[in-house]
Amino acid sequence: MSEPNTVKYDEFIKKAEVLVEALPYIQKFYGKSVVVKYGGNAMVNEELKNLVMQDIVLLKYIGMKPIIVHGGGPDISSTLKKFDVKSEFVNGLRVTDSFTMDVAQMVLVGKTNKEIVKNINEKGGKAAGLSGLDGRLIECRKHFETVNGVQTDIGYVGEITKVNTEMIELLASDEYIPVIAPIGIGPDGHSYNINADTVASEVAIAMKAEKLILLTDTEGVINSRTNELLEFLTVEEVYQLIDEGIITSGMIPKVLGCVEAIRNGVLATHIIDGRIPHCLLLEIFTHKGIGTMIINE
Repeated sequence: MSEPNTVKYDEFIKKAEVLVEALPYIQKFYGKSVVVKYGGNAMVNEELKNLVMQDIVLLKYIGMKPIIVHGGGPDISSTLKKFDVKSEFVNGLRVTDSFTMDVAQMVLVGKTNKEIVKNINEKGGKAAGLSGLDGRLIECRKHFETVNGVQTDIGYVGEITKVNTEMIELLASDEYIPVIAPIGIGPDGHSYNINADTVASEVAIAMKAEKLILLTDTEGVINSRTNELLEFLTVEEVYQLIDEGIITSGMIPKVLGCVEAIRNGVLATHIIDGRIPHCLLLEIFTHKGIGTMIINE
């Protein structure tokens, strides 16, 4: 019997091999919650936006429970600019007076959230848009930021006290993909603006998620001295590298959010480059993965 001629099937065989490589991960994560913090260029570039939404819909269809927490800082800043209001930040947190809070809520809940929901639905998924106000999903208190050793009032910026997961669980366990805007509700009934990385971390903890994945505009956590990607970090190493000035600036709250999640039961956290097409699938379903993985030990 002659040998089969596989040359004309090579392309399809390679695709089959990719599926086989993904199989153990599909089995491992079936029925598990994965929290994705969606932000950066993947929210701006139309092609990347569509690819991320495709990834998320695929995760749902193969039996995982993706939960999205999104940011929207640039949209808030551009909207404020239209009102001739200058954006101010203290230690990376937006100074949020009453008017700015109204604009942030309008943009995050009324525009950004609904655009993500629409995009997922167009890809064949079923998304449900939420904010922390819905069912008191995210309860918070007023956050005071330390500036030169002094507790400083920066307005309606929230510090999470509790995540009520009933609504998320109800949606994620059914056919839906929850999409959460980072707005919380205070004991005074007022809305508060909350850092989206922090919301993603706290939602992952409350949901006992298998993974927390943060999409960024960098390759992952970069050694600021050597410019090399740090592919794996432990909690202890994160603190050490911050103290040594190797992890700096805007990456610090991201890695600390991952550390907080790890210390409270999330099994693995990842900071990945959202500019890479199908970044979520590459991280979850390949042996090597991408970006930086932060684990307990």
